[in-house]
Amino acid sequence: MGKRKAVRLTTPLVRANGSLRPASWGEALERVATGLRGAIDTHGPQTFGLFSCSKATNEVNYLAQKFTRAVIGSNNVDSCNRT
Repeated sequence: MGKRKAVRLTTPLVRANGSLRPASWGEALERVATGLRGAIDTHGPQTFGLFSCSKATNEVNYLAQKFTRAVIGSNNVDSCNRT
């Protein structure tokens, strides 16, 4: 089998009428925020969990846990730091 060339996305894609279409960053982020808010409103903040990577910087891992705890309201944060 030949090697496939990776295709890099340069704009967000959103699903509309069953297929993906290009969207602005504002629209894509609004859809993410609406989806998260809907899940939290329906099932509570404990429905959300975040798994972070130990290879990320301490700053990135700190921001990830801070977002999960302060913005979402969940303590469901874990990483693979124990290995």
